[in-house]
Amino acid sequence: MQRLLYGQNVDRETKSRARVGLVILAFACLYVIISGRLVYLAATSDGQNTRRGGGDIVATARPDILDRNGEVLATDVRMPSLFGEPRRIIDVDEAEELLTATVPDLNPVELRERLSSKKGFVWLKREITKEQQQQIHRLGIPGIGFRSENKRVYPNGASVSHLIGHVNIDNQGIAGIEKWLDRNGLADLHSLGFAKDRQQKPTELAVDLRVQHALRTELLAARDKFKAKAAAGLITNVNTGEIVAMVSVPDYDPNDPREALDKERINRLTTGVYEMGSTFKALTLAMALDSGKFTLGSSVDARFPLQYGRFKINDFHAQRRVLTLPEVFTYSSNIGTARMALALGVEHHKAFLKKMGQLDRLRTEIPESAEPLVPKRWSELNTVTIAFGHGLSVAPLQAVMGISALVNGGKLIPPTFLKRNEEEAAKLARQVIKPETSERMRYLMRLNAEKGSATRAEVKGFYVGGKTGTSEKVVNGRYSKTKLLTSFTAVLPADKPRYLVLIMLDEPQPSAETKGYATSGWNAAPTTGKVIAKVAPMLGIEPRFDLPPADRQILAATASARAR
Repeated sequence: MQRLLYGQNVDRETKSRARVGLVILAFACLYVIISGRLVYLAATSDGQNTRRGGGDIVATARPDILDRNGEVLATDVRMPSLFGEPRRIIDVDEAEELLTATVPDLNPVELRERLSSKKGFVWLKREITKEQQQQIHRLGIPGIGFRSENKRVYPNGASVSHLIGHVNIDNQGIAGIEKWLDRNGLADLHSLGFAKDRQQKPTELAVDLRVQHALRTELLAARDKFKAKAAAGLITNVNTGEIVAMVSVPDYDPNDPREALDKERINRLTTGVYEMGSTFKALTLAMALDSGKFTLGSSVDARFPLQYGRFKINDFHAQRRVLTLPEVFTYSSNIGTARMALALGVEHHKAFLKKMGQLDRLRTEIPESAEPLVPKRWSELNTVTIAFGHGLSVAPLQAVMGISALVNGGKLIPPTFLKRNEEEAAKLARQVIKPETSERMRYLMRLNAEKGSATRAEVKGFYVGGKTGTSEKVVNGRYSKTKLLTSFTAVLPADKPRYLVLIMLDEPQPSAETKGYATSGWNAAPTTGKVIAKVAPMLGIEPRFDLPPADRQILAATASARAR
């Protein structure tokens, strides 16, 4: 053979035919092996070790999911499942009677139907207990057996449900990060018969379980205190886009995913879209400052309401005078922000919001995300109302992404639930406003906590800045005066931002403690303060006392830095 293929005395044509023949023979052998294996699998398809994909495990394994500190958020455990081989069942009546006595939640009618079928294999009960397995084994019923499967377990229960998501009975991800794992190669590995054991690299998330627990505890307390329909909150690193904590209550236990079907248990931070109210005024003022047409020394006429047909735009804290630009922010003036937006024009306003990522669907690792509700025809009236947070509905996480860019130096960074460092974030970031505009926005956010609508969010030593947001919910096509969505967006610390905190309350109720008000400054703002007091030390932020006011700590410091 060697002489035929490589010998010097053999002509080239003979060599070529020999080599081609050898290749054909090799492929033929390969196909014979594959065909033989397929015939074997078909012949033994009713055997105990090859049913539903082969091997001992049917629900294939998934990688562990860990928080940023290595704490387990999701893992697999081995659980026995009960199956039957109807062709081997001797007495269906006896088998049905014995099994239902041992496993009471078996449906007798359905069980009898399965045991009476002509199939070689049927599932009788997925995920039974070890005790039930032992009891059934002692019964010695012919044609009844057990298979080991992987069952997904979530040690922290509801605490991370909206973030992690859950799986179905076959260990396939159907929501949250679990679904993302399947979409990013895990499902393909399973379909090819790989990833059957637990020796898979864990998935590390950006979430900090300690911060997650603290945030959830305060949100549950706030929901009860203010008798709100729901509450939600998230904490994100403004320099990397990492989501360190995300909670939406009511939530559900991923170990019992049937609860997720309740429409009130949706993730309000990614799946819901809302008019974010005065939170959007931060975007409007940033747009005005970044345009160069307005400065911190500019004034805006807020003496009279704006009239558009039957619509009258007024201020909740009406001053009835000309306001400086910082006063427009601290008094949360609808009139002032609307006039600034009008001065720049409809197209400029629309283009700025698009640049800030507020007009397109936000994509993250979590598949559940909602499309923003954008006006089909964007008129001057739309610009007026959107300027102060009405008429445009976005996912709260989307708004947080935009506000983060206002305080982190002007870089729009896509949010992520996975760990990411600042170098990796810098490659994804887009410069959307000037760094000096970001400095002025940090000043305004801190000023608002010193003497504006955000004073109840102040936490001594942590130099908090923030903006309140209160919007009326639309009920039957009309804005309701009693059903409010309140929110507070806090930057921490305001002079050198590291984290952004968003707290939302859905339909909080007024009380004697809030002096009859249900607006953000009376509920979402103080809740944010409590969250910051708990989580700041966990995030490595040390308290600093006796810091000067915003004009000296932020404006003077940045001016001095530029001069150097």
